Amino acid sequence: MNKRQFASFLPALFSFIIIAVSCQQGPQSSSGTDHEKNDSSSVKATAAPVDKGYAEVNGLKMYYEVYGKGQPIVLLHGSFMTIPLNWSKVIPQLAANRQVIVAEMQGHGRTKDIDREFSYENMADDVSGLLKHLKVDSADVLGYSMGAGIAFQFAIRHPEQLRRLIVLSGTYSHDGWWPDVEESFKHMNAEMFKGSPIEQQYDSLGNDPAQFENYIKKIISADTKSYDWTKEAKNIKAPIFMIIGDDDGVRYEHAIELFKAKGGGKMGDLHGLPASRLAILPGTTHIGMIQHADWWIPMVTDFLDSDLSPTPPMTF
Repeated sequence: MNKRQFASFLPALFSFIIIAVSCQQGPQSSSGTDHEKNDSSSVKATAAPVDKGYAEVNGLKMYYEVYGKGQPIVLLHGSFMTIPLNWSKVIPQLAANRQVIVAEMQGHGRTKDIDREFSYENMADDVSGLLKHLKVDSADVLGYSMGAGIAFQFAIRHPEQLRRLIVLSGTYSHDGWWPDVEESFKHMNAEMFKGSPIEQQYDSLGNDPAQFENYIKKIISADTKSYDWTKEAKNIKAPIFMIIGDDDGVRYEHAIELFKAKGGGKMGDLHGLPASRLAILPGTTHIGMIQHADWWIPMVTDFLDSDLSPTPPMTF
């Protein structure tokens, strides 16, 4: 992907955010600050948080919301995203039968940035600290894009706090992305985001407009930093459900390699089903993954609710 091609990707991202923001418009009370009024209005139409606030973890005041009750699941958003932008369609469906914990990562949304680099390791430790703050011993974790990287690191660094792992459109090594995705990182710069819906959303949540450029630079730095957790990812003990789109940024071989390491790549009728799963959604891009939430939520729910004990081979 050259600079011109990458420039054509940004309108798709911005359009998604414009649609997501417009869907959030709804009845709002007269109480609270302006940026509090804009937080999760689309979610509140069908599900109200039972708890929300800030957790002090690792020098960060991390904004979080909790919905529903039951087996907890943590949702980790992608780069540039916030709780409502990433999860407004997802929370009401999952919260009907389980406790949903959503948070905004360092520098995103209402979680103000601190003097610390954006790294998957740091943010995974923040998630661990949030669960301790909420007195949640273990949880299922679902991460999208950047959040998927955080989810992998959470599984690697804090396995005792993880029950099952769902990875949406994410990788466990930098070369897991298609080459054009890696090339696109080289053409990203803060100037491209000036005046964009991302900047407008950033300002609307009470962030310092003067810090927007630094915020973008830190995200770009995290996106361009090489990483390889192949060995560690294959040794994750928890069951993993990896979901990508057929037109996503993730290489098919990358997802299949992990699935094979987790027991896949064999005929289930002959060898039994593995605990881990893989799905490649048709007609689905990286951004489209969230727009197709109605497709994968039933798959995720089945994965979370099923008995994943090894199944015997079929007998004839």
